[in-house]
Amino acid sequence: MPRVFALCLFSILTPAVFAADGANLKIVWDKDWLTITGANVTGGEVRVHYLEAYCRPGSTDREWAQTTIGHKTSLVEASSDGKVIKLRCAVKDGIVVDHVITAGADEIDFKVIAHNPTDKASDAHWAQPCIQVPKFTAADQNSYVKKCFIFIDGKPTHMPFEPWAMKARYIPGQVWCPKNVNRDDVNPRPLSSVVPSNGLIGVYSSDDKKILATAWEPYQELFQGVGVCIHSDFRIGGLKPGETKTIRGKIYIVDADMGALVKRYEKDFPEQAANAK
Repeated sequence: MPRVFALCLFSILTPAVFAADGANLKIVWDKDWLTITGANVTGGEVRVHYLEAYCRPGSTDREWAQTTIGHKTSLVEASSDGKVIKLRCAVKDGIVVDHVITAGADEIDFKVIAHNPTDKASDAHWAQPCIQVPKFTAADQNSYVKKCFIFIDGKPTHMPFEPWAMKARYIPGQVWCPKNVNRDDVNPRPLSSVVPSNGLIGVYSSDDKKILATAWEPYQELFQGVGVCIHSDFRIGGLKPGETKTIRGKIYIVDADMGALVKRYEKDFPEQAANAK
């Protein structure tokens, strides 16, 4: 990618203003792991596998190695105050994905631009930021699921709930596919027949005083998973030669006030809120 084009992308991505005064979340990135710390982070830190994988469609019943597209993520820049990180993913099919990650008072903001500089279409349809929550929940693989929630029929619903899918190429876990995404194109874990009301998935802290929640626009799936983790996996939807797409996301770490969280989510993701009605 030409240097001028890359600089333009980063200038577009970088938030003009972020919470400088009183912002207590900080971020560092190293070897594909984003670590979030701060006074309001129960357990001291949250680690995010960023990014775990870029994925092809047709993935729901296929070997995982045939779904993933190899990539290498490089650190472009990190501010000395732990507030802004810029990354670049070079995906093996030729696309380039630029990320600007900004830490605010109680949220992490993601701005992503995926660009295909090649003369061939890219099959990159979705990608996985894997949020690890064992310290936040003080729970293990079997017990943390009770701390997790998604929205069903417009209401926050704690897991596990019925119906709960049990069969898939790989277990355990649970996948929820939004109505606009092909059900053949998601994680090869048990796929629920339940369609989520919106793109917000979250988990309560060990003392139930905090919520960690995440959302992306557009999103491919919600996933409660394998390594004491939660996912809102963002959607790319493939890229034509020369095409560029912009994607955005949030991780919230907030007081356990569900009503306040929903209002904030709906403000940040108005298109998802509109689709839910």
